[in-house]
Parts: sequence; C-alpha cells; structure tokens
Amino acid sequence: MSRILRIGGAQLGPIHKADSRQAVVRRMLDLLERAKADNCDLVVYPELALTTFFPRWYMTDQAEVDAWFEREMPNAATRPLFEKAAQLRIGLSFGYAELTPDGHRFNTSILVDREGRIVGKYRKVHLPGHSEYDPKRAFQHLEKRYFEPGDLGFPVWRTMGGILGMCICNDRRWPETYRVMGLQGVELIVLGYNTPSVNAQKAAEGPQQRQFHHRLTLQAGAYQNSTWVVAVAKCGAEDGHPMIAGSLIVNPDGEIVAETMAEADDLIVADCDLDATVFGKETIFDFKSHRRIEHYGRIASQTGVVPPPEG
Repeated sequence: MSRILRIGGAQLGPIHKADSRQAVVRRMLDLLERAKADNCDLVVYPELALTTFFPRWYMTDQAEVDAWFEREMPNAATRPLFEKAAQLRIGLSFGYAELTPDGHRFNTSILVDREGRIVGKYRKVHLPGHSEYDPKRAFQHLEKRYFEPGDLGFPVWRTMGGILGMCICNDRRWPETYRVMGLQGVELIVLGYNTPSVNAQKAAEGPQQRQFHHRLTLQAGAYQNSTWVVAVAKCGAEDGHPMIAGSLIVNPDGEIVAETMAEADDLIVADCDLDATVFGKETIFDFKSHRRIEHYGRIASQTGVVPPPEG
C-alpha cells in the first residue's frame, strides 16, 4: 500500500490590518480548490494565517489585542474552510492566534483530517522578540507580549497514513524541535512562518541571508531526523512591512524538492513518500543504536551559556 502524501504548500501574500477574516478565508478556499485540482491530500497554510502579523504593532488596550484572537475553532469565519476541506476530502494545517476559555493566549497551529476534524493542536514554544516597546529596533516583534510559550510540547499524531508533527516559524531554527519529534518517529513536519525580510536589530541581514538561514535550518532538521518538512510563508509587504517568501518542501535527505519565491498567494506541490524516511531512520540516524544520552543532560537542564572557567 502506497504511503505517498501529495502535499500542497499554500503560501499567502500580505494580509493587511483592514482585511477581514472572511476575505482571508476566501483566498484560502481559492488555494484549496487549486490543491484539489492538483490532487493534493493535505494543504499547509502559514502561521497566523487569518490575520496580519499583529505582533509588529505595539498595543496597550487588551480589547484591541484580543480582536486578533480566535475564541473557538472552527468559528463562523473559518467554518467554510472546514466544510470545503471535508467535501473535497483534503486535510489542512493552518495557524492562528488562540484565546482559550480560561484566558490564555497562544500562537497555535492545528491539523485537520480529511473529514474536517481537528486531530492535532500545537502551540508555539520558541517565542522570539520582546515584550515591551523597543525604540532601538527598526520595527517591533512583540510575540512575547501577546503570547505565552506553548504548553503542549512537540507531539506527533498518527493520521492520514503517517506520523505527522507541527511547529511554527521560529521553532524551525531550534534543533530540539525536530529531535523531540524525531524521537517519536515523525515522518512529516508541517509549519507556517511570518519572517521579516530584514532583521530588526541588524539592518545588514537582508532577504538573501534570511533565506539562507531559513533553508539551512529546514534542510538540517529534515536530514538529521530523516523526515519530510513542509514550510509555508506569509509573504509580501503587510502595511509596508515586507516578509520573505521561500515556501518549500524538503525531503528526508535534506534536499529541496519544491520552492516558490513568489511574493503572493501561491501553491507548491510535492509527492511525499513517507517510506522514504525509513532508510535514514534505520541507518545513520538509528537513534536507539547511536544516541548517547548520558552526555546530553546539559541540553535539557540549562538555558543560558555557561563558559568554562578562565585559566
């Protein structure tokens, strides 16, 4: 029995502050129809797919902040997306700002199966940026102000014939993200991102270097854990703030098999053979044979750098 999942990476162009959820969902539906025409099994959308990347804006009114959050999923605005996906029998993954019933706020992604049911939820663990207004930055990146670190860890799910995991944006830069899922046998990791085209604290780090680091982390994570990785951008200039594109799909050998540099809504497609993960998992990255956890304690017990003593 084939274990090929045909994946569609549904990149979104800019979403402005004035754009409604309904208008964004209409664009997502258009991409879903394109994916159906291309015989996709699973469509992956970006981080915070329903709104502009609001953490770039400094806000002090909690009601203004909470207007960007979803209190339930699906809700009135997103239900058409779930219904169409179920009708077309295509799985989904997309990100949004989640406000829980008990008042917690997370940067969240969900995994939806071909029947339109939410089968997995992930909350972003590695929040970048800062929590207070910083006049020294070219622009603000206030995820630490508006979100709490994720509290679900890095789970994986058996669904759609494979073992699937999720992460979000900055998580892709941390090797622990991939390894924790790799230790659960992950075969496909999907993620969305909203990455600025320029580093707010280092103007010389422009789009070319940002793309280099973006590809480097994804290709290394895929290869070192013998897994497929699908990374999907929100790109273009949102209200004057440019973000990188570069949505791509990486195979378990760390090779890019699909990529787009378009600065607008776009779809990349690849046949992801989940059995292609087996060789790496049983040879060079056979964890049970080669890992030496007696030497890894520092990774889980220490945050900041502790240099050796002088002299």
